[in-house]
Amino acid sequence: MKKMRLVAMIEASFFAAFALILDLLPSIKLGPWISISVAMVPMFILAFRWGVKITFVAGFIWGLLQVAVGDAYILTPIQFLIEYFIAFAFIGFAGLFFEKIQSHLQKGDTKLELVWAVVAIFVGSAARYFWHFLAGIIFWGKSAPEGMSPAIYSLIINGGSMLGSAILCSIVTVALLATAPRLIQRNGIKLHSEKNAS
Repeated sequence: MKKMRLVAMIEASFFAAFALILDLLPSIKLGPWISISVAMVPMFILAFRWGVKITFVAGFIWGLLQVAVGDAYILTPIQFLIEYFIAFAFIGFAGLFFEKIQSHLQKGDTKLELVWAVVAIFVGSAARYFWHFLAGIIFWGKSAPEGMSPAIYSLIINGGSMLGSAILCSIVTVALLATAPRLIQRNGIKLHSEKNAS
């Protein structure tokens, strides 16, 4: 058990660092604030391997690394906490579908495995960008064009980034899993449903 925890933490750190590297690469820009990238792909791969908790930790590490390399916009301590720790950690909600994805992987049911992977990607993306949306209203609302409410402004920017990134991450992740399913395969994994059956 201790060995598995150590492996999980090593992978969390590795995938967080990989996500940071991808995040530092040029992204697709749709206007000055809407940015679309594949940086969350390592987090999703990790979520499909380990589930929610480890991916929460990795997301937290990723947020910390963003700050460490100076790739963060910090207005206030609360904004910093929301956008670089809570938001990044909440990508871990993609791990809610860990058992379904692993179950279909073990059965060789590739289609359902990939369908649940896409569902997980959209859930994880929405969980992250929900916090960016809130921060956009509270902290960035004054940037909204005259006559536009901060909520609509934040929804357009963060909703656009979320949707674009989720679609792009889905395409890349599905391509990776279809060609290299071993990326999310773990030796010695025992699912909750299998525990109940034994």
